Amino acid sequence: MPAFAGLEGVQLRPLGVLACPGPLKPRMSTNLMSWWKQFKPKACSVKLKADDKRSALAEVVTNLVSAGLLEASLEEITLRVLTSREELASTGIGMGVAIPHVKIDGISEAICCLSVHPEGLDWAAVDGGPVQVLFTVLRPSEATDQHDPEDHLAMMRWVAGLARDSDFRSFACQAKTRTDLVNLLKEMSPS
Repeated sequence: MPAFAGLEGVQLRPLGVLACPGPLKPRMSTNLMSWWKQFKPKACSVKLKADDKRSALAEVVTNLVSAGLLEASLEEITLRVLTSREELASTGIGMGVAIPHVKIDGISEAICCLSVHPEGLDWAAVDGGPVQVLFTVLRPSEATDQHDPEDHLAMMRWVAGLARDSDFRSFACQAKTRTDLVNLLKEMSPS
């Protein structure tokens, strides 16, 4: 069936000219299979030591700085933005998972890590349960050459899909090393 079938006799009026503020850039595209590569082993943790949500976020941010993924000058503001986000609404999505995700001025690409707290932390999750698996995602405030907001949303859907996968959650909690966590992400990526 043609796209305009049923519109015979309908009068269309022009809406104007589409104007672009400069030359069009080619659309960035993240390969679906490479999203796991945004999670660097040196930033991940198989055993968070924190005893509450704020301490866990501080530990995660410190890990990102220690791994060289986040500039030390952004450590304090990043923690403040993450804790403010949690005050607005918990990122604990249930099933033992939280996905704290925020925009950070001063970064040019997404910074991600996967952390596990074996005992679980109170996170005010939607199901009231403790959080053991923590995906932390920092993204630039604006689109950059290394960051496409549409691709970011697709990556977040992938992360949410992993969070809903009981096998993923189980294996993440059993991981012995940070590399095991990233290998799990790779294994659970679409082929």
